[in-house]
Amino acid sequence: MLMVGVSIPFADARRSLTQTHPQMARHAVVRFLILFLLGSMRESINLGSPRIIELSSALQPIAVAYLIAFLLVRKPWRLQAIAGGSILLGYGLLLAFVPVPGVGVGSYQKNANLVYAVDLALLGHRASEAVFQEGWGTVLSTIPTIATTILGLLLGQLLRSHFSKGTRIQLMVVIGVSGLVLGYVVSIFVPVVMKMWTVSYGILSASWATLMLLLFYVIIDGLEYRKWAFPFAVIGTNALAVYLSESVTRLSEIVGIFTKAPAEAMGSYGPLFAALVFLMVEWFILFWMYRRKLFLNA
Repeated sequence: MLMVGVSIPFADARRSLTQTHPQMARHAVVRFLILFLLGSMRESINLGSPRIIELSSALQPIAVAYLIAFLLVRKPWRLQAIAGGSILLGYGLLLAFVPVPGVGVGSYQKNANLVYAVDLALLGHRASEAVFQEGWGTVLSTIPTIATTILGLLLGQLLRSHFSKGTRIQLMVVIGVSGLVLGYVVSIFVPVVMKMWTVSYGILSASWATLMLLLFYVIIDGLEYRKWAFPFAVIGTNALAVYLSESVTRLSEIVGIFTKAPAEAMGSYGPLFAALVFLMVEWFILFWMYRRKLFLNA
């Protein structure tokens, strides 16, 4: 979610050289629809029946957060920060003070929380599906992911700013470390629950992601050690293909035909062997696509 936001200022600057803002807005809406429908397709294939709304996977929340972040990309950074903070604060207040029937307020327990209750009210006809049996919910927890993407938007603008590399690094350190401090303080009162994307989880995950981005920025752009990252670039340039490969191609099942027997003979090391072989096969497919400039984009 953070990296989606980071990419938007770069894409906006590049497209603005050849497109008007209305053209870019139409492109953003089309991308939103494609990502949303790809999320639908992925879940429909997994379940064997049509599903339009599938917010428990990554693509549909990314689609929503991407569109909102795009609408904010040309706004002042203070407005962007206020929007992100307000979204997170508002979500936190919802979970803390809106009562759940039969449970009360402020519950973050499995099968007894506001996010799960909203899912039952809106999507109760799907209560037998695995995502409901997890007991956490999906619809409301999409809201705070937008705040993480807006933070990425701010970081992307910082990386494109006129500030020196040293200043960018210092600001990212401040953002990441202060976020960790705030997140751990908030976690005293609000538990860290990834499935609900609680406020404490949202702050902590975004802060750790910021520091990870900072680490790679220092190594790749600061120290200019870049060649080692090529294998990751091959994967990253076709991230959508990677994400959809399991649902659409069943590549792991195909590779598994050839790794099953040797993996069983390896005992406890078998799963590791099978995973490494699958990763190798998938990477070489992606490398083939990379060399031929075949990129799956929304």
